[in-house]
Amino acid sequence: MRRVHAHRARRTAEATMVSAASPAGSTTAGGRPDRSAARARAVARHHDRQAGHPAGGAQQRGVRVARRHRMAVLGSAPRCPEGSSGRRAGVEGLSWGNAIVVKVVTVSSWRELDDAVGEAGRSEGCGPSHSSLVFRGLARSTYSHMSGLARLRGKYAAVESHLVRNFRKYAHRQAPGPTVWDWLALGQHHGLPTRLLDWTFSPLVALHFATATWPEDDGVLLSVDCAAAHRLLPEPLRAPLAAEGALVFTTELLARVAPALDRFDRLTEDDRPFLAFFEPPSLDERVVNQSSVLSALSDVTYQLEDWLADHPDMGWQWVIPAPVKAEIRQRLDQANITERVLLPGLDGLADWLRRYYSPGSIEDGRGVQDNGASMAGLENRHGQNGRMGG
Repeated sequence: MRRVHAHRARRTAEATMVSAASPAGSTTAGGRPDRSAARARAVARHHDRQAGHPAGGAQQRGVRVARRHRMAVLGSAPRCPEGSSGRRAGVEGLSWGNAIVVKVVTVSSWRELDDAVGEAGRSEGCGPSHSSLVFRGLARSTYSHMSGLARLRGKYAAVESHLVRNFRKYAHRQAPGPTVWDWLALGQHHGLPTRLLDWTFSPLVALHFATATWPEDDGVLLSVDCAAAHRLLPEPLRAPLAAEGALVFTTELLARVAPALDRFDRLTEDDRPFLAFFEPPSLDERVVNQSSVLSALSDVTYQLEDWLADHPDMGWQWVIPAPVKAEIRQRLDQANITERVLLPGLDGLADWLRRYYSPGSIEDGRGVQDNGASMAGLENRHGQNGRMGG
């Protein structure tokens, strides 16, 4: 917690210096309005307001951020080099005060969303190379991207080690692998509150979890460039990843540098928490079929919304209005992106049949905490906030 407060204090000082150097109404060398000062001041003001909250305040913070979700302001988006194709019209920014957190577009059709996701994946190289984007689907636009650990009451940061230790103790017959990252992945998969968030390499898989429930509510597809995020990693993590030529870590590779969570946290440089993505072990068919990826932040009190506020150019978010949600759901069913495939077994089969024959029967999300994030189709039965893979 002290590290986060120091980080916020430093950022406030930076915002003050930017404000003095860039008065309101100034322009850049190209004649465009210079919004950097306003953005820095807005982010600093937001974190100043949060600095005095107790450890359990992150849950309330996530709810407030979610409520601001629809307050959009015009923002910029990365463009391909001259001569390449691609349209960026209609791009908006997810507002955090006056600061742009991620680029947001409200789509009007399946085709528009498909084109936008493809274009975002080409935004860096603009060629046929593999996309470096990972995705999360939210069944409701009011959901936040808080970790399961941060949703616990009280001083949740202090109980992380106890949760992991006792999970390993009592789940010894289900040993997933030798590293703490294997155990974290197993715990996340079965609903243990951890610092991890669920992602997928497949936008279609993420869209399934954004459209399988709450048909009358807007859904959300979030994407982050994990290659860009990894360029910000501390050198001890960046070097082995580059040596492997890998896009994301394996649990073994991550454990070479950070065999314990406290070692991972201590890698933080200049009080700037970092975000690392890794593939979980193939615990079962769900992990494999969902192309699962997990993320971990180097400070449990620092949430994904905080990271996105500090790195607004690394995220994209597409809001899916309810009518478009129905169209996308139909396309996904036609492509066999369903519970029967993504959640193999009798549970997934039952969920698929329930939704197929009575889509509205799961719209109330029984058992779901409305302040939670969601990447799942088991909201009504398992009550895990729609966690992907669990």
